[in-house]
Amino acid sequence: MSKRLLTNASLATLAETGMPYGLIEDGALVIENGRIAWVGQAESLPAHYENLPLEDLGGRVVTPGLIDCHTHVVFGGNRAREFEMRLEGATYEEVARAGGGIVSTVSATRAANEDDLVTEALPRVDALIAEGVTTLEIKSGYGLDRDTELRMLRAARKLAERRPVTIRTSFLGAHAVPAEYKGRPDAYLDDVCLPTLQAAFNEGLVDAVDGFCEGIAFSTEQIARVFDKARELGLPVKLHAEQLSNLGGASLAASYGALSADHLEYLDEAGVEAMAASGSVAVLLPGAFYTLRETQLPPLELLRKHKVPVALATDCNPGSSPLASLLLTMNMGCTLFRMTPEEALAGVTREAARALGLNDRGTLEAGKRADLAIWNISQPAELSYRIGFNALEKRIFGVSR
Repeated sequence: MSKRLLTNASLATLAETGMPYGLIEDGALVIENGRIAWVGQAESLPAHYENLPLEDLGGRVVTPGLIDCHTHVVFGGNRAREFEMRLEGATYEEVARAGGGIVSTVSATRAANEDDLVTEALPRVDALIAEGVTTLEIKSGYGLDRDTELRMLRAARKLAERRPVTIRTSFLGAHAVPAEYKGRPDAYLDDVCLPTLQAAFNEGLVDAVDGFCEGIAFSTEQIARVFDKARELGLPVKLHAEQLSNLGGASLAASYGALSADHLEYLDEAGVEAMAASGSVAVLLPGAFYTLRETQLPPLELLRKHKVPVALATDCNPGSSPLASLLLTMNMGCTLFRMTPEEALAGVTREAARALGLNDRGTLEAGKRADLAIWNISQPAELSYRIGFNALEKRIFGVSR
């Protein structure tokens, strides 16, 4: 039986205790077989734990392992040229309508085999792990044909075999309409997206179903068809919604009990109220806001008013958010969106776990996975305050997936 005692630490438990960060000063934490067996002030440590192998953390801050709940880290090629185009004045929508955007990554991804996709993704995954990430969501959506979508999902599963990280996969076949189906989105759904979702489910490759609800992608009616299939298969849903306009995607997602609606810059109060009623998490993605030089801020005050949980994620992707730092994402959430450092840390731990439907992680509480990040800092706010500085001392990855 594997047991260990961590002591002399400030524990930012993120448990909803009413204390900022759920903070326990002079804390101790017992790990048993990859799970947290006990957490509290060191002076209250039960006697039967006192003789365990002890690790003195020297007053460091301990948080739950970080969770990046929205990424596209599996893809081929890059879109540096589009970065230049946007700097020259083209909008994201103009780039997409000119044949760029999501569709421009499809050719490189289709040309890559499974090992290529794993090899290209590993540096991005390693960068996230190096910052304390222990759980990572990965979407398909750059294949837009059966073989490549399935290959992307297999590559995502393989990453969890290559690295000590939990991977959750989302099928994002409804990401864009490929060139061969231009002007025929419903035919694409019929011929490719829905049958591929069934195939991915049959192969055990998909944990959730996502879509992109925008004028340059799919309508609410079309997304509803995808969500109906997800419901038939018993899979949870999430949605890229209200990023460039307000089509009512968040309300649609909420009507299906979505785990989350993501982006949300153009979300209105009716959409916020729908999310609050359904318990859906709002996932904010400041990397895309920053890269696209957007000016429409997500409605943080409305989300607070209606007590909608707010998560943060990198949105790591080749076009609109080539960001592989969750620590920088936290700083962006505070600086660009005016989140508090406590909200930002909760957004990449407790609320990110909720956005993935995972109730066994995200806080430091007895019974949870022992996914921990140990930091060379004196107070939790430093994680959001610093820019381009990684204070991680050590990452602990709990029980097997």
